[in-house]
Amino acid sequence: MANGSFLPSKQAKILTVALLAQGALFYATSRTEAAVHALPLREFPLRAGDWVTAREGYVDEETQSVLRADDTLTRTYAHSDQRRAAQLFVAFFKTQRTGQKPHSPKNCLPGSGWEMTRPGRIQVAVAGEPRPIEINKYLVTHGEERSIVLYWYQTSNRIIASEYSAMYWLIADSIRYNRTDTALVRVVSPVAGNDEDAAVQTGVEFVQAFYPSLRRQLWPE
Repeated sequence: MANGSFLPSKQAKILTVALLAQGALFYATSRTEAAVHALPLREFPLRAGDWVTAREGYVDEETQSVLRADDTLTRTYAHSDQRRAAQLFVAFFKTQRTGQKPHSPKNCLPGSGWEMTRPGRIQVAVAGEPRPIEINKYLVTHGEERSIVLYWYQTSNRIIASEYSAMYWLIADSIRYNRTDTALVRVVSPVAGNDEDAAVQTGVEFVQAFYPSLRRQLWPE
């Protein structure tokens, strides 16, 4: 404390929002949450523009027991030029009232041995949105492997980059719309030949290709 003033830290702000979120969710439990009619992610298109499925992945039981998502998708797509690939991971949560919530890649990737560096955000123009969406961008390394990670949180109403903002909108949407469904969307693009810019561009083009299908899959109404 300086000059008799108190300036809350970022951690204190996050804790405050988390407590408000818990209070809002407690209030919301007195009402039946609005029904969610998402389509199964296993039916997500195998092709998106010039990208086609190269490998189907899965979430093992141990990871799922921690993640507690209602539905997941892990799939690698290859571009038609055969020189580029991108991995798509989606974790969908029908509700966050029962303690289920997305786990930030900033926490789970380091736990898997990946080091996240060069944090930033980028704007991506996608079909169906009136303005570019803002998403997170990281460089991750694991030994000699290097990749670009793009990720965001998505609801039926908005795309959110910040974990702090995601908690805020959880409160707002649970009160205004009586729903707490959300998805964590992550794209991983390998860095080839130390060309990080090319990896970012690959990730961006892949996001632009699959984004409209993702909206239709999770929020078809």
